[in-house]
Amino acid sequence: MRDPSGRLLRLLSLLQTPREWQGGELAERLGVTARTVRRDIDRLRELGYPVRATRGGAGGYRLTAGAAMPPLLLDDDEATAIAIGLRTAAAG
Repeated sequence: MRDPSGRLLRLLSLLQTPREWQGGELAERLGVTARTVRRDIDRLRELGYPVRATRGGAGGYRLTAGAAMPPLLLDDDEATAIAIGLRTAAAG
């Protein structure tokens, strides 16, 4: 997935599921390298999303439970663009 905004939304969607994702799994799902996943995780953290990383063979990434998420303040055009992006990302 080449569109960075759409990729971040897709990554955020995956991280919201109740499991840990290994970097390689996320890279495969998003069609990018593991390095790109790490950069995207860093970007989500910069935006205020509480992404937790666990090291080791059973480790991975997930959103921290119970943490306050930053609010999304969108106008109508932005909300429409996100909906279209998510639909496109889900279609693969």
